[in-house]
Amino acid sequence: MKEPEPGEPIHDPILSVVKPEAEPGALDLVKHGRKATDLAAPAPAGRTTLGEPARRGVVGFLRLLGPGLITGASDDDPSGIGTYSQVGSQFGFSLLWTALFTFPLMAAVQELCARVALETGVGLGVSLRRKFPTWLVGLAILGLLAANTFNVGADLGAVAAGGRLLSRGAVPALWLVVPVALLIIGMQLFVTYATIFKIFKWITLALFAYVITAFFAHPQLLDVVTATFKPHLEFSRDFLTAVVAVLGTTISPYLFFWQASSEVDELSAAGATTEAGRRGLKISELRTARVDIMIGMAFSNLVMYFIILTSAAVLHAHGQTDIQTADQAAAALAPLAGSFAFVVFSLGIIGSGLLAIPILSGSAGYAAKEFLGLRGNLASKPRYRPTFYVMLALATIVGVILNFTHLDPIRALFISAVINGVVAPPLLVLIVLLGADAAVMKRYVSGKLSLTLTGIATASMALAAIGMFATMISGR
Repeated sequence: MKEPEPGEPIHDPILSVVKPEAEPGALDLVKHGRKATDLAAPAPAGRTTLGEPARRGVVGFLRLLGPGLITGASDDDPSGIGTYSQVGSQFGFSLLWTALFTFPLMAAVQELCARVALETGVGLGVSLRRKFPTWLVGLAILGLLAANTFNVGADLGAVAAGGRLLSRGAVPALWLVVPVALLIIGMQLFVTYATIFKIFKWITLALFAYVITAFFAHPQLLDVVTATFKPHLEFSRDFLTAVVAVLGTTISPYLFFWQASSEVDELSAAGATTEAGRRGLKISELRTARVDIMIGMAFSNLVMYFIILTSAAVLHAHGQTDIQTADQAAAALAPLAGSFAFVVFSLGIIGSGLLAIPILSGSAGYAAKEFLGLRGNLASKPRYRPTFYVMLALATIVGVILNFTHLDPIRALFISAVINGVVAPPLLVLIVLLGADAAVMKRYVSGKLSLTLTGIATASMALAAIGMFATMISGR
């Protein structure tokens, strides 16, 4: 895909019909008004890139964190919170082991996606389209778009349910769906790339309420340790569906594309505005990306572990095994917040939703535009890349429509996780094969450890999905 030159016509489907414009310069294209002398300097949006000298201390450490942290935090979206809460309440401590099991797998998958992007200089959709038949990649991305759209709808409903809970029922949830959607679309349209990343980083702190609550619940330590290190399995429809949901909301397809596209955007923000300038991975960039990803995935799985633990200790232990409403899910935080548990839960699910929904719609937009050979990212102005932003908005709008079909918010969160668990394995097969291709990855082709972990992730998710369908057919 040829890089556009300033002054040539913009190849955008909408602009070509409505109002053809000339390709702007790099400074005019981005949302923020940086000086020309600053163009080659790393933008403050994310972590250190392109060999910027590392700072020492806490500030230097935080500069390392970017796409990996954001990806990990967005993984604990309302779908994750709802799924882990339902799993903990229904099965107690039985699935605590999945947090340890998924951590190295999701870290390996996200590292692979980042490595592909850093080596090729393009998003995952472009790399997949260049290697595999168009129809095959198209089917995989179509599955991603369907999963993301349903996930957006479920998360929008959950944020609205959190708002209703926060108002103690004074404001109906459906009244909040449209305002939340407009807020998210507005943020994507008008807020700078750097500001979006800063907001995302701070919102993640709301999820630590579950970690603190677990200690107030006083669970039986022996039971917790046993369930953590001794995997428990059942060949039943409910249990395997729960496993598929946990895997699907942890190793989610949308995270693959978001991680890769974020790495490309990081390089672009640091001055590598052409594919040729981004292509060719430096060992320092890979090390930084790996640290970022490990921290992000550790954060994600830590929160996952404690949501399951808290729900099991507070809800399952007291006979509450079927969560149907946001009020019931909020009860898991009662040992920490007492009568104000609904406030903590509401803020957590609202914050995680505002973090995840833009990433869900954003990853859908990135995947679609890369497959179609279009341009655009969250750093560019909507005026010059309208088709990209229309795709972002459409994913959110369809999510809004889903909420007016009497979608049960809490149940929808679990269903969206199951859908992700079914869509992920085919995509993972393509991504693993891409990473193992020496012609594409050069000296950064996947090694034995990466191939083993990503292979286990793919096989585990595929077997869980097959087992779930088998139990559904057999009626067990």
